[in-house]
Amino acid sequence: MYKILVSDGLQENAINELIKLGFSVTDEHYDKVILGEKLKEFDALVIRSATKVTKEVLEKASGGKLKLIIRAGVGIDNIDIYSAHEQGITVKNTPNASSDSVAELALAHMFAVARFIGTSNYTMRNGEWNKKKYEGIEISGKTLGIIGMGRIGKSLANKATALGMNVIYNDVFGKQDDVKYEFLELNDLLRKSDFISLHVPYDKENGTLIRKEELNLMKDGAYIINCARGKVVDEEALLEALDSGKIAGAGIDVFEVEPNTNEILVNHPRVSCTPHIGASTMEAQDRIGEEVVSVIKDFFTKL
Repeated sequence: MYKILVSDGLQENAINELIKLGFSVTDEHYDKVILGEKLKEFDALVIRSATKVTKEVLEKASGGKLKLIIRAGVGIDNIDIYSAHEQGITVKNTPNASSDSVAELALAHMFAVARFIGTSNYTMRNGEWNKKKYEGIEISGKTLGIIGMGRIGKSLANKATALGMNVIYNDVFGKQDDVKYEFLELNDLLRKSDFISLHVPYDKENGTLIRKEELNLMKDGAYIINCARGKVVDEEALLEALDSGKIAGAGIDVFEVEPNTNEILVNHPRVSCTPHIGASTMEAQDRIGEEVVSVIKDFFTKL
């Protein structure tokens, strides 16, 4: 019987399905100090964001049974993929499950910053009636620049188009034949966009994508949305741009440090923030669970 460690939780239906398929499932989070040793006992590990599978963890697990690591989500930057592959461990994720939920959250942040939804909600709860202060903009007719035209980017593009936005995009792999929207080089996209939405992983080799230089290229009064990874945007440079008025607003679901420690940023009146909840919908979690089960079933069936 193959043993599965679920380190950061998983839908009950998915756990029950794995048990029904004959797997032994342990749903428990281990501290990083002992995680490596514990992993010697398991054939597969399922994680979310909380567990960091570092080189040190994998070295401690070396010589054990571990064959498969699954990130129940899209990003796999909390797994040392190189070290895993060196040990012959397969790394998988669930790229299909949360595309719509993240795209919808990006849209929600766009509406929030364009219409002062978060700020006006807060001030009204404090007894203020600032009707004249909150003159926003309509997103219909505006240009949305999507950086990263993967599954999430494509989902967002379709939804934004339905709302009357003009979509342009940039992608590290260049122009895609199956994408109907206009491809632009990054600097051109920054200059032309009223809204920019990021859907790329953090590139450790090249570092932060949106820095002071990139923010300065953007239109005066543009908006930026980050539902990708916190380190993709330089938070200090973003704060400066918000304070100067260069950037009119920012929607942020991900942060350089999580749980967030940048109180100045999250309390900025032109920031809409959420605590990394891009995939936190009932539908997405159900799909993630189903995809995890499918990956495990297919992997161990082929052994």
